Amino acid sequence: MNNQQIRSFIAVELPEEVRSGLHQLQAELKLAEHTFVKWVPPEGIHLTLKFLGNISPQRVAEITKVMEEASQGVSPFQLEVGGLGVFPNLRQPRVLWLGIGGEADKLVALQQRIDAALVPLGFAQEARPFTPHLTLARLRERASPRDRRSFGELVMKTPLEVNYEVDVDSVSLMRSQLLPAGAVYSRLAEVKFKRLNEK
Repeated sequence: MNNQQIRSFIAVELPEEVRSGLHQLQAELKLAEHTFVKWVPPEGIHLTLKFLGNISPQRVAEITKVMEEASQGVSPFQLEVGGLGVFPNLRQPRVLWLGIGGEADKLVALQQRIDAALVPLGFAQEARPFTPHLTLARLRERASPRDRRSFGELVMKTPLEVNYEVDVDSVSLMRSQLLPAGAVYSRLAEVKFKRLNEK
């Protein structure tokens, strides 16, 4: 039955401290009252490694197993969140994001392993290279070139006071339910990384 489908994705969950920081940053940027900007609620911001789309509940176990296999030999690592950027450029921004630094190469390697391991389960491999980032906002289609330029200028003027450190010691299979009030996220499964000395 169709309503049994679960809209899901694999992601690194962010600590509460980072979420509240994103909240404050968005609040500052919202002061300009750009009506053409659609903000992503902080509780909906994840470091998404793979969007799976609709899956049946029966597949949760096999996807979790693949995540466990892809995470073998991966030990906890540290990322830094900081640096505002826009895509494609500041003159005509479409997406506002925060950059990911620190041991980002380990995150990229993990994403590639998960991506490749899911192919036998029928999930297509990503065509575009994975660039770790957190999406903060999207500009609506109706935003005029002038609107976009003024938003780009705002981004350039906004100093980012803090860099957050995120200890990554697990990866989660997440569920996203699209409700009238917005998306609600819940964790279906979590795969913890083993420290080097753990068996």
